[in-house]
Amino acid sequence: MFGAIPLLIVPFVLYNLGLLGIFGGGDDPWAIQMFSIRMMSGGVFSMTLGDLIVLIGLLLFFVEIVKSTRTSSASIMDHLLSTFVFVAFLVEFLLVKGAAHSVFFTLMVIALVDVLAGFSVSMRAATRDINMG
Repeated sequence: MFGAIPLLIVPFVLYNLGLLGIFGGGDDPWAIQMFSIRMMSGGVFSMTLGDLIVLIGLLLFFVEIVKSTRTSSASIMDHLLSTFVFVAFLVEFLLVKGAAHSVFFTLMVIALVDVLAGFSVSMRAATRDINMG
C-alpha cells in the first residue's frame, strides 16, 4: 500500500514548510546557502536550500519512474495519486503568492513529467503483456 504513495509529495510538503518559516530565511528561504566547496579550479560551488529541494525532487522523480515500470493494481492508484499531487502543485502555483517562485515551478514541472512519463511507461509496459495468438 505504501508503494502507491507518490514520493513527489515530499518536496511539496518541504516547500510548504519553508513557506511557513520552518527553515528561516525571511522573504526568500530558498536563497539560504546550505554549503559551499572550493573547487580545484579556484571556483566555489555553493548549494542553496532551493537547489537542494530541487535535487531531492529529481532523485524522488527517478524512483517514481522506476516504480511506474511495474504492472500491478497498485500502479493504477500510484498514477492517480501522482496526478493529484500535480494538481495540488498547479492549484498552489496559481493561488498562493509564496508559490510564485522558480523553485516551486521547477518542482511542479517535475510532477507534470512524472504524471506524463508514468502513464506513458505503463501503457508501453502493458502492450508487452498482451499476447496475440
